[in-house]
Parts: sequence; C-alpha cells; structure tokens
Amino acid sequence: MQHLPLIDLIVILVYLLSMVLIGVYFSRKNKNATQFTTASGTIPGWALGLSLYATFLSSNTFLGVPGKAFGGNWNAFVFSLSMPVAAFVAVKYFVPFYRSHGEVSAYTHLEKRFGPWARTYAMICFILTQLARMGSIFFGIALTLQALTGVDMKTIMIITGICIIVYTVMGGMEAVIWTEVVQGIIKTLGAFIVLYIILSEMDGGISDIYRIGMAENKFSLGSYSLTDFSSPTFWVIFLYGFFINLNNFGMDQNYVQRYHTARSPKEAARSVWLCVYWYLPVSLLFFVIGTALYAYFAENPALLETVKQQVAAEKNVDINTLKPEDYGDKILPYFMVAKVPKGLVGLIIAAILSAAMSTISSGMNSSATVFLKDIYQRYFNPNPSPKKEMTILYTVTALTGILSIIFGIALIGVKSILDIWWELSGIFAGGMLGLFLLGMVAKKAKNAEAIVATIIGILVIIWMSLSKHFPESMQHLKNPLHVNMTIVVGTLTIFLVGLLATRFRRKQVK
Repeated sequence: MQHLPLIDLIVILVYLLSMVLIGVYFSRKNKNATQFTTASGTIPGWALGLSLYATFLSSNTFLGVPGKAFGGNWNAFVFSLSMPVAAFVAVKYFVPFYRSHGEVSAYTHLEKRFGPWARTYAMICFILTQLARMGSIFFGIALTLQALTGVDMKTIMIITGICIIVYTVMGGMEAVIWTEVVQGIIKTLGAFIVLYIILSEMDGGISDIYRIGMAENKFSLGSYSLTDFSSPTFWVIFLYGFFINLNNFGMDQNYVQRYHTARSPKEAARSVWLCVYWYLPVSLLFFVIGTALYAYFAENPALLETVKQQVAAEKNVDINTLKPEDYGDKILPYFMVAKVPKGLVGLIIAAILSAAMSTISSGMNSSATVFLKDIYQRYFNPNPSPKKEMTILYTVTALTGILSIIFGIALIGVKSILDIWWELSGIFAGGMLGLFLLGMVAKKAKNAEAIVATIIGILVIIWMSLSKHFPESMQHLKNPLHVNMTIVVGTLTIFLVGLLATRFRRKQVK
C-alpha cells in the first residue's frame, strides 16, 4: 500500500472541501427550479466556455488518452480534430434553435414533432449515456487513486461520489459551472506539471521523445484508407468524433441546458467555440504525455516490470504475453507514484479529481432536469409547486450519482477506459441525433415515418453491438464494421430511412 505524504493529503482535502463550500455558497440562491437548472441565465460566455471545456476534459481524457497514446499512437486525436466541424454546425443551427424555443429540456421539440414516444426515447438514450459516462469516470478516478493510496477502488468511488453529490445537490447549475471553471484551470495546470516532470526525468527530453516516437510510429493518426471501415482508420475516428460531438453540442442535455444559462444567444454560441479552442490543444497535450511516458519507460524498461507484474497478476496471464495497450491506463498513475515529488502529487490528484467531478456533476444536474421536465411534469404533474420541483431535483440528482457509482464498480477490470466509454456512448446514443435531424430537416416527415425509422435504427444498433458475440456458425452475420461506426450507422439509418419513408408516403398520396 502506498501512503501519501501529509502535504499531499492536505492539498486533496482542501480541494474537496473547497468544492463542497462552493456548493454551500450557491445553495442560498436555489429557491426555484429555474435557478437550479439554468442559473437564471446569468452566466457570462467565457465562464460557460470554460465549463463546457471542463466537461469535455474528463478523467477519461486525463487517464484514457495518455494510456491510449502509450499503448498505440495518436489515432484517437482525430476525435478532437472533428470538433470544429461539429461546433460549426451546432453554432449555426442548434444553438439558435434552442435559444429561440426557450425549452430547458433538449427533447421537448421531439414531442412536438413526433409525439411523446420520441421525447421519451431520446430521454432514455440520454440517461443511459450519462450513466455510462459517469460510471467510466468514477472507474478512472478509482484506478488512479488506488495506485497512489492502495485504498480499495469501491471505497474510493463511494467517498468521491458523496463529495460530488453534496456540492451538486446543494449548489445547482451555477455551482456546477463555477466549480468547472476552477476545475478546468486546475486540470490543465496538472497536465503541464506531469509533462514537465517526465521531460525532466529524461536526459534527452523532447528530442528523445521525438526520436523514439518516430521510430515506433507513435505519432500516426491511423490509416487514411477510404474503403476500410473495419478498423480505427483516420476516417472512422473522424466520423465517430463528428457524430458524437454533434450529438454532444446538439442533443446532449448537458450542453443544451447550459446554452440557457448564457446571458444572450451570442454568448451561448461563443461558449461553444471557446470550448473547442481550449480542448483541441489540451487534448493534444495528453497525447504528448502518453508518448512521453512511452519514451521514458523505453529508456527505463526495468521500471516497467512492476506495472506488468501487477497487470499479469490481475488478469492471471503470463507477463510475457502482455502488450503496451494491456497496461496503458496504469502507466500515468504508476509514474506519479514513482517520480512525482511530494506536494505535487496532491495537486495532480486534485487535477484528476477535478477532471472527473466536473463531468459527473454536470451529468447529475442535467439528468435531474430531464427527469423533472420529461418524466414528472410530462406524465405525472405538469404544474408542481416550486417546493415539489426542488425536492424532485435534489432527489434525482443524488440518485443519479448513486447509480453512476454502481455503474463504475461494474466496470472494474475493463481493458481501456477510453475504449469502453467510446463503445458505450456509440450504443446508448441510440441514433437519437438521426431522429432529431429528421425532425429539423424533413419538414414533411410525420409520426409514422419517424416510428418506422427509429425501430429500424434500433435493430441495426442492436445487431452492430451484439453480433460480435454470435457463434462461429453465424460468422457471416457478424457486423464487419468497427465498433466506433455504431453511432454513425445508427444515426444515418434513422435519418435516411425516415426521409425515404416520407418520400414514399408522399408518392403514394399523389
């Protein structure tokens, strides 16, 4: 078991206490649902942009990206390169749409276009996606802190989860946004500190990283083949990134809800671009960290044996059969244990915690908002009292946090944080972006076409997700595409089938 020095424990405790106190401070303002969910539209654009950036830069990025770069190359960075394209579409079409309609829920529009089923379907997809995301983030926190402290992963998830639940429940969206501003700065500072320490431990510094990286093809963005969609080529990851990011900016309640917190539509649009301007270079920084760690351990192979022995024991496999991708997620925590000086360990842990807490807190708040608007007020009581609204928001926020912890515990033992999150997000998104695009683009599309398109889309997603488990006798029925194509194909299926069904109906009528 590792024992953190007192100074590092103090840094971590001060950070956690500060987050809780921010929640206490803003709790005085939370007198109604509007304040709790949208901060009454008082947030400046620059703060909202940093908040969105902090949500994107979760512990999946802080731990998963260096692990991915260590075990492979920079192929996953293509996801970040797709962000500006998705942001352009979102700012031009989605942000003005939500601001003009004024609905806090991202899914109210779907009911107006296609009926209650469409709103409920999108809401279920959102909640499943949030639970997957928050669960994977809780897992990432526990993976790191276990390596640094030796404390059981379940215990870590429960303790950090309680802190997040407390300040999110008490402070509402305003607390979420302002804590994310602080967290965004802390996690960025932490990344630079990690890279500086790695460089200071290497004799050749940047030149060694470049030399080893080039020799091992670590800077590759993947194959540029336009015909291969069965492996993570440049275009497969770009398409995945575009659809996921467009889903984030255009359909995810996390983001849509925050557009309403801005003082004006112009500041809401500006916040999206600020998020992109921050995230692109900082995500690149984490790939540099992963490659730097690979170069460092290539020069110090003896130090790598401890990690390999631990992973081999956990997986019950021969240590000689392990590949770098099998233990990539454990490299950064191990380096911190071995090389980061006292005092700085606590700061970096605070950065990792902030990377996790920002995403989880916003996910909890938006999930509670969706439950209030799309379930309780839609099906049970359309006009609850302000006190009843707050009770529901508090209760569901806490419940969402608890379910996320349970989800995180269920993920213990997965190979790659980033891979499992990308796979689950592609499945749980359920092609709801395709349904929304159908509603916006195909003005003549009606309820019947939307239902047919969604059913076919769901069946396609189920087949793409589960066919890998088919027996050998059914090999010819397996999905030939890479797992990251699930959201791409699912979205396009719903959108295109809806368009075709609409055109067919109109021809029949004529």
